[in-house]
Amino acid sequence: MRIQMASVFVDDQAKAQQFYTEVLGFTTKHDIPLGDDRWLTVVSPENPDGTELLLEPSGHPAVKPFTEALVADGIPFTQFTVDDVAAEYDRMLALGVRFTQSPTEMGPVTTAVFDDTCGNLIQLVSPV
Repeated sequence: MRIQMASVFVDDQAKAQQFYTEVLGFTTKHDIPLGDDRWLTVVSPENPDGTELLLEPSGHPAVKPFTEALVADGIPFTQFTVDDVAAEYDRMLALGVRFTQSPTEMGPVTTAVFDDTCGNLIQLVSPV
């Protein structure tokens, strides 16, 4: 068994695609129109056949209170691994990304948390 796909709810798929590709550096894998929405996935360019991230439309009534509660409590919805959190933090800050937690050592890892501009907090993590 392995994970093929994970998802994040996004309030605007076009804005999410731009942020996740142009700022975070992911590559669009699938972009299939489905009525008003799209089946829109991105992947790491380092592993194009690896786990896909679905940029899932947040239209279901349960999504808004769920994601708002997570953001209000400062809880990241998902996590991405990077080689160096501090370097990625500096790179993303220069691109205008808003962080809610600067790089912080937490035992064996360093973490930082940013706002993906689409309704989520996302955590970056790297080994110390």
